[in-house]
Amino acid sequence: MRLGFGVLRLGPAAFWAMTPRELAAAAGRQRPAGPGRDVLATLMAAYPDHAG
Repeated sequence: MRLGFGVLRLGPAAFWAMTPRELAAAAGRQRPAGPGRDVLATLMAAYPDHAG
C-alpha cells in the first residue's frame, strides 16, 4: 500500500482495482525473460527425460 499510495500516488479506487501483476509493472518490477532455446537445449541434453 505504501508503494501504491505513497510512491505511485494512486487513488484508492485505482490502487484496489489493480492486479498484483499491474502493480508490479507500474513499480518497474517486470519478470525476467525466460531461458532461450539454446539454454533449454543445453539443459535437456544435460538432464534427459527418460526412465532408467
